[in-house]
Amino acid sequence: MLGVVFYMGEKIRSIDQLDGDYIVDASGCPSTIKKSLGIPLRRVGLTYQQTLKDSNCFAPDKIKIMFSGDFGYYWVFPRDPARREVNVGLGVFLHEKKKRLKERLEKFKEEYDIRGVVDYTTGGLISLGLQSPFKHENVLFVGDAGVGAFPLTGEGIYRALISGDLAGCCIAERKPERYPRLVYRDFIKWDIIGSRILTPLNIIASRVGSEAFYTVMNTFITAYNYVKKI
Repeated sequence: MLGVVFYMGEKIRSIDQLDGDYIVDASGCPSTIKKSLGIPLRRVGLTYQQTLKDSNCFAPDKIKIMFSGDFGYYWVFPRDPARREVNVGLGVFLHEKKKRLKERLEKFKEEYDIRGVVDYTTGGLISLGLQSPFKHENVLFVGDAGVGAFPLTGEGIYRALISGDLAGCCIAERKPERYPRLVYRDFIKWDIIGSRILTPLNIIASRVGSEAFYTVMNTFITAYNYVKKI
């Protein structure tokens, strides 16, 4: 109705392949366009995930997030009710923790008695925190290509949705130059708190012990959720 054409499933390898008044890059981490332009990655984390069918822990209305105590987190997400399918994975924030992700996930599944048939696996890099530039000529970067996941908790989908909404509004108003300012307005405060204050604090806490780590995380997340509500 508005004259917008969506091209689904296209394999974009260069910005030269793209054509349009405005382009929204939601290609994830690493951004296909930024890679084509030679723009380097900023801080990143690593993830590994298994999709289990016929799982004994399928719960259709529950998402579980569990912090590991060594600066990472695990998740259990419901997927397909017909197959009792769940996504079980982990993400790590620090480069020295990048090895043995599969072994760590298997140990987690054993500890919490998570069973099922592994249907397929996936994983890779995730952006941690703001990934400037947020705009290059007529390209606006959203999601992991732009705002990244929250540096402390790994929260990414919520931030991606907000950035996509901001980019869409700016394009609809024909004011795409406003997008970087709006990104900073909505995200910079929490990124500074997460990356410059709480991340170093949690590195120290994780070395002291898991209880210290959990205390810091619990205090912050309680305050964070309270502020978001108001």
